[in-house]
Amino acid sequence: MSTSFSPGTTPPADIRAEMLLGARSLATPAPPSEKRGITSDLSVDEALLLHAAGWEPLDLVCGVAVVSVPVGVWNWGRGAISLASDAHDQAVDQAAAQLRGECSKVHGHGVVGVRVEVSVRTHHVDVELVGTAVRPISGKDARGNDAAQAMPFVSDLSARDFTLLQRAGWMPVGLAFGASFVYAPRRTAGTAMKQTRQNVELTNYTEAMYSARESAMEKMQRSALHAGGQGVVEVKVTEGPMSFARHAVGFTAWGTAVRLVAEAHQFVQPQVVLPLDDAVVTFEAESLRGSESKGRRR
Repeated sequence: MSTSFSPGTTPPADIRAEMLLGARSLATPAPPSEKRGITSDLSVDEALLLHAAGWEPLDLVCGVAVVSVPVGVWNWGRGAISLASDAHDQAVDQAAAQLRGECSKVHGHGVVGVRVEVSVRTHHVDVELVGTAVRPISGKDARGNDAAQAMPFVSDLSARDFTLLQRAGWMPVGLAFGASFVYAPRRTAGTAMKQTRQNVELTNYTEAMYSARESAMEKMQRSALHAGGQGVVEVKVTEGPMSFARHAVGFTAWGTAVRLVAEAHQFVQPQVVLPLDDAVVTFEAESLRGSESKGRRR
C-alpha cells in the first residue's frame, strides 16, 4: 500500500530511523581537532598568548556531577556535618574526573580557564566545571614527553595567568578543593534575650565559622599535596550560613595546585603595555577655568 502526500505538506517523521541515527552519532568517536575545528571560550588575547607560548586550544569541555545528601543531615546537631562535606568532595572529584576524560578524548594536555559552579542544596550537591582543553603545538610537554599520554591537568587560571605561570617554570597539576559544613551551637534562652537588646558578638556562629574554615583549608591543602602540587594559587572562598539551614555554616575554598617543573624558578621581567583603544573622554574647555573665572564673567 503506497502513501501519497499532497504538494507542500511534510511527511511524518520516522521515529525509528531518527533513534537509530542518534545512536550511531553517539557511538561514533569525535574526529580529530584539525578536522572538526576549534571551540573555545578564550578571548582573542588569550588565544594569541597561548600560541605565543607554544600552546593551542582544542575544545570546550565540561564535567558535571550531582551527589545526594541524606535526608535529615541539616537538622539541629553539634560539630561537623560530615555527610554533607563528603557529598561535596565526591561531587567535585567526579566532575573533575569527567572533565579530564573529556580532555583526553580530544587529545588535550590540560584544561585552562575552568569556571567552577557549586550549588549546595537541601538534598544534593551540584558541581559544574567548564573550561577549554589545550595542548602544546609540538605535541610534547615541558619535559619532552608525549602530551596525549600525560594525566590532563585542571586549572581555573585564565590563559593569560597560565602562560605567565609557565614562563616562570611552573605548571598547574589540578584543582584543589576543600569544603566543611558545621552546626552553629544553640543559644540558651538567657543568651538570646541579652543579644536582642545590645550589639554583641554571636560567639556560636563565630566559633562555627572558624571551625569550618580551618577544616576546609586543611582539606584544600591535602588535596593539592595529593595531586602532586607544591602550592595553591588563585584561591577563592565562599562562606556563611546556609540559606535553607540558618543554624549551619559552610566554608568552601578552591584554587589551582601548581608545582615547579623547571630546575629553578625563573624571574619574569615585567613589561609595560599601553592599550590604544581607550575611550576618548570629552569635556568642555570652559570647565578648566574654575569658579573664579565664572565669577569674573558675572
